[in-house]
Amino acid sequence: MATTVLRPVDLGTVWTLPGVYAPQADTFLLARALTAEKVSAGTDVLDLCTGSGALAVLAARMGARVCATDISWRAVLTTRLNAARARKRVRVLHGDLSVHGPGRTFDTVVANPPYVPSPAALPPRAGPARAWDAGRDGRHLVDRICARAPSLLKPHGVLLMVHSGLCGADATVRKLTDAGLSCSVTERARVPFGPVLTGRLPWLRAQGLIAPDEDREELVVVRAERS
Repeated sequence: MATTVLRPVDLGTVWTLPGVYAPQADTFLLARALTAEKVSAGTDVLDLCTGSGALAVLAARMGARVCATDISWRAVLTTRLNAARARKRVRVLHGDLSVHGPGRTFDTVVANPPYVPSPAALPPRAGPARAWDAGRDGRHLVDRICARAPSLLKPHGVLLMVHSGLCGADATVRKLTDAGLSCSVTERARVPFGPVLTGRLPWLRAQGLIAPDEDREELVVVRAERS
């Protein structure tokens, strides 16, 4: 698949508390993938690592029944406020990939987890960096979602997950395929390095993750479907 220029999806006005991840290029790429799915009244959608709740509210605007979850209380409050401001019903839960219901499954799961490789072996337990730092390979949450996805999806349910090419789209496709899902990369976009990557360039280049002359990051959306 060719890498395309990212054209933002209209997410409306999104408000964020300090320390909550605001909608950025990865949010817009995942929103574009979501709007390509058959989401309508009666569709059950789960938004993992919801952050601002922009995608949860978008799914609600499309008519879906939406549950959103985040480990950050500030993100939970931000999502509830954005849903209220949009006059959309979204069930927002606090937890680490938790949906507060054993065996509950969904037609569509969207996920924008932390995925930036970091010098620290484990993600931070607090602070704004928890929204992006994901261990040395950037896969701490990505791998957990890959393992959890089959149990979250209804038959023919779809997972849409966005992350950086720096943490390995092929690895994500392989893990989801090994978990029994039909999987491929459906969206790609190249965007300028943001503040986090810019501040971490020496370390990323030393790790061989970014070439010396590289000035853009590739974002991917991986789509996985349960049979």
